[in-house]
Amino acid sequence: MDSKEVVIKIRDLNPHVVCSLCAGYFVDATTITECLHTFCKSCIVKYFQTSKNCPMCNLQIHETQPLFNIRLDRTMQDIVAKLVPGITEAEEARRREFYESRGMAVIKRPDENENEKPPVEDVVKRDYSENRNMYRDDEQVSLCVERYEESKVEENEDDTEENRTTETVGILTKKYLRCSARMMVVQLQKLLRMKLNIPGEKQVEILCNEHIIHPFRTMKFIWISEWLNKQPPMVLHYRVRGPA
Repeated sequence: MDSKEVVIKIRDLNPHVVCSLCAGYFVDATTITECLHTFCKSCIVKYFQTSKNCPMCNLQIHETQPLFNIRLDRTMQDIVAKLVPGITEAEEARRREFYESRGMAVIKRPDENENEKPPVEDVVKRDYSENRNMYRDDEQVSLCVERYEESKVEENEDDTEENRTTETVGILTKKYLRCSARMMVVQLQKLLRMKLNIPGEKQVEILCNEHIIHPFRTMKFIWISEWLNKQPPMVLHYRVRGPA
């Protein structure tokens, strides 16, 4: 076969390697997993502060947290680096200038440390991927977690089997906490077991407004159903029962 060199003008490829939000070549190319449209990372993150839809096709990315459905597209970024010589170095120079102009330490990119041998103690640590802070940008809920005190009415009632199995447990030293709205009751139960050394055969119940909450309800669900229009923090109570 007669092999000939194919010459392609960069302007013919621009629609595929240019961010539609800033009209510049992709920097830290980031793709939306729902529709596969790609943008600069800083552009799409800033855009999602005011919208939950894709800026190109208007598809809803996520009801509340669209950042969960974006991923760095290293293949696309490598293509841009090959098509536009010097763009990586120029962007790095601008980044360093930005940090230095504000008196901030220049943070190395992850790919700058690829050839460096990690310390021995880092080898056994958990995998630090780009998803390690998946709850970081969640809507937050303020909680006050207190021990449930049986009311006087209950104390004066007949000694039923349910009352006999109620266990007296300790009080949390730090009862206020801030957590993701997606955290479930079962995760709070695990935290209480760990903090208060509650045996596995005991049942831990979480209550709000005297209602026992299902273990797989989220904090946001509880807030909407039990604490709407009330001031934070949302007050939850815990009590321990004997074996089921």
